[in-house]
Amino acid sequence: MNGQPMASNRSLTDEYDILVDAGSQSSDARLVEETKKGNKQAFGELVQRYERRLMRVIGRFVFDLDLIDDLAQETFIRAYERLDQFDPSRRFSPWLFRIGVNLALDLHRRRKRRVWTIMFTDRSADRWIENPEADPRNVRDLQLEVQAVIREIPEKYRTVLILRDMENFSTSEIAAILDRKEATVRWRLAEARNRFQELWEKRQKQDDD
Repeated sequence: MNGQPMASNRSLTDEYDILVDAGSQSSDARLVEETKKGNKQAFGELVQRYERRLMRVIGRFVFDLDLIDDLAQETFIRAYERLDQFDPSRRFSPWLFRIGVNLALDLHRRRKRRVWTIMFTDRSADRWIENPEADPRNVRDLQLEVQAVIREIPEKYRTVLILRDMENFSTSEIAAILDRKEATVRWRLAEARNRFQELWEKRQKQDDD
């Protein structure tokens, strides 16, 4: 071994992220326990910690600022009321986002419509659109085309696509949010990307004809 330490498969950045994530999980668990004991300020800290991202995630499904705010508030209310159902051995954030995502999806089902106004980030769009900078159409036009394509993807695939490629949730987090196995999430994500690619190429071919 020449007295040298074994090489790690994880980078220093990976190690740092793991430590930060573990610290956040431990802190969340403490705040949840304090809330269960009647400390409302502890739950207020959880709200402050996750409110902005929760609203952003809901905003991927609902294109109405007032509704986004209402659904976010309803999410925290339900989380507070159901804390006794929360398994402290699991992470709090996926459990919270599951409530929010389900509320957003239920809204569409109740209204019996499928309005999905989704704006991809440049990084996400780059994954499927080759050399977007070279495209003569402006970015806004490309985003509108992406919206039109993604609306054609079935909900169960589209939801995974949004959470993974637009909100950067990990496979394990998405599995917890959707209450599905990680293998199912990976399969749906692959299927969603394939369907997007096929639909995108079909659309481009129609434009060229």
